[in-house]
This record gives sequence, structure tokens and C-alpha cells, in this order.
Amino acid sequence: MQDEASLVRRAQQHDQAALTQIYEENFDKIYRYIVLKIGEKTEAEDMTQQVFLNALKNISSFKYKKVPLSSWLFRIAHNQIVDYLRRKSKRATVPLNESMAKAGGDPKLEVERDFDIVRLVSATKQLTGAQREVISLRFAAELSVRQAARVMNKSEGAIKALQHSAIVSLRKVLSAG
Repeated sequence: MQDEASLVRRAQQHDQAALTQIYEENFDKIYRYIVLKIGEKTEAEDMTQQVFLNALKNISSFKYKKVPLSSWLFRIAHNQIVDYLRRKSKRATVPLNESMAKAGGDPKLEVERDFDIVRLVSATKQLTGAQREVISLRFAAELSVRQAARVMNKSEGAIKALQHSAIVSLRKVLSAG
């Protein structure tokens, strides 16, 4: 934690190496968290970039209190997801099939992977909000139980119970489909 406190202090002084390290250590986790929540890869990439722009803009207001910087980044991402879903519900759109826009790669594998993502996102919509959050943090963002507990402001036991019930529910939904 001391190393992270030092990293945050350097980032607050606009140390480029510290900012780059924060970005590189957290980008993939934040991206996976967002893509699982919204189900759209291109939009998730844009939103992830925005998370880091917002973090850069507001890093001086971050108060290091033994809570990981990643918790703060996930909170920024969560707020962006809420805003995105609110805006999206106000307008009807037809999503572009991203696999059609890509060049190269195996089209069959691309379609299968996209189908799996859509199926998983659809299945997670049948979970409670807290269960979806735990699944996103634990598996998409690859956070530990302790880290997920900090992000969600819950006990580790509550996270384990939510994770268990979410997995049981997902198995039922996915095996029925």
C-alpha cells in the first residue's frame, strides 16, 4: 500500500511515469468491467478512456486513505455506466454488429465470441444489481474478494455470498438457454 500511496502522490504532481503506470495497471480491468456491464466493446473502449481522462482531471482530489486507487477508478467507471445506461434508455438504437466492421481474423470465431458475450450480458440482466456488480468486479475486472468488498463497501463474507448466489443463478439461466 505504501508503494501505491507514493504512486498516487507522484500522479497528483502530474508525474507522467506515475500516470502511465496507473493507466497500464488498471486499463484492462476497467475495460472488462465496463464491457460486461454494457455489452458493447467499442463503447466500452471509449468509456474506459473517459474513466482515465476523468481520473487524470480529478487526481488531485483523490484522498489516499488505505483504499486502493482502483476502487476510486471503479467508482468513476460505475458512475459512467449509470449515465450511459440512463442516456441509452432515452433513445432507441440499433447496435452495429462489430464483427461485420472488423477486417481480418476468423469470422466464425468472432461471431461465436460476440454471441457468447451477448448471451452472458443477457443472462447477467436477470441477476440482482448487487449480483451483477460482484460478477463484473470479480470476473470481468479480476478483482479479489477483498478488493470487490472495498469497491462495493461490503464485507468479504457478503461478497462471497453474493458471488455464490449469482453463479448459481447464472448457471440456471445459461443451462436453460
